[in-house]
Amino acid sequence: MKRATTGNTTPADASGLARVQAMTDAEIQFDEDNPRTTPEEWEGAVMKIGGVVVGHTPRRRGSGKKPARVAIQLRLPPDVLAAFRATGRGWQTRMGEVLQEWATRHRVT
Repeated sequence: MKRATTGNTTPADASGLARVQAMTDAEIQFDEDNPRTTPEEWEGAVMKIGGVVVGHTPRRRGSGKKPARVAIQLRLPPDVLAAFRATGRGWQTRMGEVLQEWATRHRVT
């Protein structure tokens, strides 16, 4: 029974992969059917199957963006959580704003 490959290397082809990974750009032959591209040219690219979008290129945060949010696990009293959830969509953002306001007022200098 033949094993299907999923993009992972097997011991049989690992030596070829190592050889290719060790090549410099100058050693790779230019092919006009497959020209070199830049990351900017891939910005906004999508993968389609039968005209249906099935994937996007990952987006990168620019230098001027706000810091990314941090996911945490937090235990809260049920009534506090229920009160924020009752405010509808965006309750987590509103909870973050309340905590930010508290942190600003109680900042130790």
